[in-house]
Amino acid sequence: MEALTLSRVNDGVYRVLAGQGLHVGNLKLIGGQWKFKAIGYGAGGEVIPGGGPLTERHNTAFAAPDEAVITAVLAPP
Repeated sequence: MEALTLSRVNDGVYRVLAGQGLHVGNLKLIGGQWKFKAIGYGAGGEVIPGGGPLTERHNTAFAAPDEAVITAVLAPP
């Protein structure tokens, strides 16, 4: 998977994007810890919480919203 980028939604949520802007999840500040919440999409465009290409990384925790660290953990080469 290509490098991941973050797009700020608000103080407690970032969208996690892969490649050309494919939404693969959200990074949410929960209880003082940043957690990755995987997102997938069905054939009809419906949202599948916990799904998508990074489903096995759902609920991975991070200390901060750092793109380099998030890419290294969620999408290693």
